[in-house]
Amino acid sequence: MTRYPEIFVLRHGQTEWNVAGRFQGHQNSPLTEKGKEQALLQNKLLSGVEALPATAFVSPQPRTVHTAQLALGPQVEQKLDDRLKEINFGAWEGLTKQEVKSLVGDDFESGLWHFQSPQGETFEAISGRVQHFLEELTEPAVVVTHGITSIILRGLYMGLNTLELLQLPRKQGCIYHLSNGSEQVLE
Repeated sequence: MTRYPEIFVLRHGQTEWNVAGRFQGHQNSPLTEKGKEQALLQNKLLSGVEALPATAFVSPQPRTVHTAQLALGPQVEQKLDDRLKEINFGAWEGLTKQEVKSLVGDDFESGLWHFQSPQGETFEAISGRVQHFLEELTEPAVVVTHGITSIILRGLYMGLNTLELLQLPRKQGCIYHLSNGSEQVLE
């Protein structure tokens, strides 16, 4: 298994569309008050990291940029990186979980439907851009990204297959610490 540098992965804080159960993908909705509190909790968790990386790579989508502003101190340089954007859900962006479930039927439980939306991004496409990001990473870093992008990144880091990575948690307000091919959740 390829060894990547140590990474601290943050998912953006809760948004209005998260509360409504809507798929955002490349769309955006603002952080809720709870989402802002989650980002501030991530800040507190990061302040306890003994050797915090000096660089953070951040998805350029507004919800992640806002989270990064709240979660990262001024000592961490922030670099926007398009490869960390959320999966493009194509025609399903803005739909609720129930609406998508009615479209995909029994496939909903496996989670593979995430990569089958009309005009959306396939597993190969999103994992290709995330793999490229990982391969270019040469030193420890903080990464601020999204739910699906986070599980892809973490799954690739740990050498998981598609079905295994779909079982990873997607919690907000915590930090996924990746080191030596494994993961620890900081809460």
